[in-house]
Amino acid sequence: MVNPNNSQTQSLLPHHHDRHRSRPRPVGQIGSRYSTAQRFCGFAAFGTFFLIAFSLVFAPRTSTSRDLRRLHHKIPQSELERALFASINPKSIRAYSKNYTAAPHLGGTNFELAKWTADTFEEFGIKAEIPTYDCYINYPLSAGIELYDKDGQVSYVPSLEEDILDEDPTTGLVDQVPTFHGYSYSGDAKGQFVYANYGRKEDFDLLSSKGLDFSNKIVIVKYGKIFRGLKVKFAQELGAAAVLIYSDPADDGGITLKNGYKAYPDGPARNPSSVQRGSVQFLSIAPGDPTTPGWPSKKGTSRVSPYDRIPSIPSLPISYREVIPILKQLNGHGIKPDQLGSDWKGDIDEFDYSVGPSKVELKLSNLQNYTITPLFNVIGRIEGIRAHETVVIGNHRDAWIAGGAGDPNSGSAVLLELAKAFGEMIKSGWKPLRTIVLASWDGEEYGLLGSTEWAEDHAKFLGDNVVAYINCDVSVSGHHLFVSSSPLLNQLFREAAKKVSHPEGGTVYEKWVEQNGAHIKNLGSGSDYTVFQDHLGIPSLDFGYSFGPGDPVYHYHSIYDSFHWMDTYDDPEWAYHSAIAKVWGLITLGLSEGEIIPFETEEYGRLLKLYVEDLEKKFPVLEAIKQALDINYHEKFGFKHSNQFQMSDIQRTSKPYNNLIQSIGKFIKSAAEFDEYTARLHKEYIKDYPWYKYPKKFRLLVAIKLANTKLFILDRAFLYDKGLDGGRDWFKHVVFAPGRYTGYAGALLPGLLEALEDKDWAAVEKWLKIITDCVDKADSIIS
Repeated sequence: MVNPNNSQTQSLLPHHHDRHRSRPRPVGQIGSRYSTAQRFCGFAAFGTFFLIAFSLVFAPRTSTSRDLRRLHHKIPQSELERALFASINPKSIRAYSKNYTAAPHLGGTNFELAKWTADTFEEFGIKAEIPTYDCYINYPLSAGIELYDKDGQVSYVPSLEEDILDEDPTTGLVDQVPTFHGYSYSGDAKGQFVYANYGRKEDFDLLSSKGLDFSNKIVIVKYGKIFRGLKVKFAQELGAAAVLIYSDPADDGGITLKNGYKAYPDGPARNPSSVQRGSVQFLSIAPGDPTTPGWPSKKGTSRVSPYDRIPSIPSLPISYREVIPILKQLNGHGIKPDQLGSDWKGDIDEFDYSVGPSKVELKLSNLQNYTITPLFNVIGRIEGIRAHETVVIGNHRDAWIAGGAGDPNSGSAVLLELAKAFGEMIKSGWKPLRTIVLASWDGEEYGLLGSTEWAEDHAKFLGDNVVAYINCDVSVSGHHLFVSSSPLLNQLFREAAKKVSHPEGGTVYEKWVEQNGAHIKNLGSGSDYTVFQDHLGIPSLDFGYSFGPGDPVYHYHSIYDSFHWMDTYDDPEWAYHSAIAKVWGLITLGLSEGEIIPFETEEYGRLLKLYVEDLEKKFPVLEAIKQALDINYHEKFGFKHSNQFQMSDIQRTSKPYNNLIQSIGKFIKSAAEFDEYTARLHKEYIKDYPWYKYPKKFRLLVAIKLANTKLFILDRAFLYDKGLDGGRDWFKHVVFAPGRYTGYAGALLPGLLEALEDKDWAAVEKWLKIITDCVDKADSIIS
């Protein structure tokens, strides 16, 4: 019998399924396919491991800075700075200056010059527009002065004109702007006259204390020390009929005819016929159109009476040569200068600087055409990667005369040179990180009109987007560097000045240290930064080379501020213009290109502490408050008080005053820590990291964004919405404002300062709290 389980037998028997089965593959073929798949997987795994290992070991390590440059096609800042320096050319600056100073360009006139500026921006690849504002201003029709003798007959009539000089073509233009004051009252005045030194409040107060009656008098004062409009304001408040203002050679730094110097055009001394024009607006009350304080001057806008902000008595400027026959009539009359102070006597030999009043009369005629006319700003825009973050740089274009080679067109020429440099960088592929706005303002000379109206018109945009405003009004009128700044920008300016060569050797910074210890002044008013810093809380800076010891006399607001004077005496190589262009450009690039806004905050705190200490030195009552001394402040310090104020006021005020001191101390500590923090962020930003640390880089960008937000709003923390007291509510900043009695010079902690000056105890308490709240707010931002 056959065994069915026998494999050999089974294999030999036929099977009915055999014909349907696939033919078995040889064993060798099956093994070959399996080993190929294994090898592929193995190679793939090894390759992946190798790539990962290679990336970990050999892939390039990059910084966040480099990553963003690649992402946005950014050019390194060092290359931009080299391109900037290579683009600055003294010859082109000179050419721009010559064009700006070739014809009169009083505010609201010479639209062709505005259009040329805009067209030039466009040629450089910078989009430009010409926004206009309808402003209330005056243009001169006629003016005259008559001096009468004791018999009532006219004995002297000054020309009120400046000499035409063959050497200086600008002076011979047939359409020269007459000598006049912007915003001067249109009218006549006649009466006795007196001399009141510089026309400061303390000068008028001193004369009043000595019994001098200013009623219906024509007051003659010297230019200098304070803004000219306040000289008229103080005289008006005392009942004066008119004001006459002249430039005394005593204020020319020793570069005078008496000291052996020849007068311009033959030498560096003042030409005796030179006259300083200028505005007599009450600048410390509010800048801008006096009929629209706080809102833009557009067609159809509501307007108010301007006479809280401009004079209601006439005034005229006059040269020192033509005022001498008038001043001589005061010799020997009234109070003598040695009874008043050392600065009451000037440098005119024919005048003994007696105060008067005169025995004879003077008549002053001043006919003005007041009108509402368009002013033409020119606004250029270089779109940034972050279009909403903006840096504004600006200079005003209008001048009192055809020239204006120093004020303002030295700055105008430099602004165009920067536009040219930026245009060349744009052609090379540059796009700034932050948008850059270049502004050529109109109407600055009348009272900062163009900038103020534009900023009031765009207040929300500026408040939400503008990082800083950099102003260069007069880039060159001498050889001594002046700087006024928000403390946040101080260090940025110093660093820029260290990178630029000075025309006389060394760096701009080194020469600055040599001249005045690299001193940075406080911002007050008098130029276009005012609306940005004092009204909107936007950190601002103003700088340039000004007249100083040994420099040729600068003929401020005179026809002798001409291209010929600049080209012959002040900057014949145009090297100072070039240095300013480089500094201005570096500051602009620092603000536009820095991923971290280049502000330093600790200096702000330290300066706040210094400001309080200076007030303590000036007002001893503050030391009494700090120590909570129980003293009779009314008797000792003369403070006002009423029945609700008791002798314990000093002790009660001790707490808010010490709170302020403590808050400033806390802010200084927080600011120092915050500056260290932003310095660390910067180091991390430029530090190289391997690719797999992208999460760390992302967190770094978030941290930088938050830090920038804090830096952006910090200066705005010092705004007080109700503004300063005494009708100065347009000024919102509690740290910086123009002095109410100076106009130009800055007043520090102005609300508290003015309360102390007024001996108003309630106001002292009020402002201590306001300032402390602002400091605490600033501290909370960076803590």
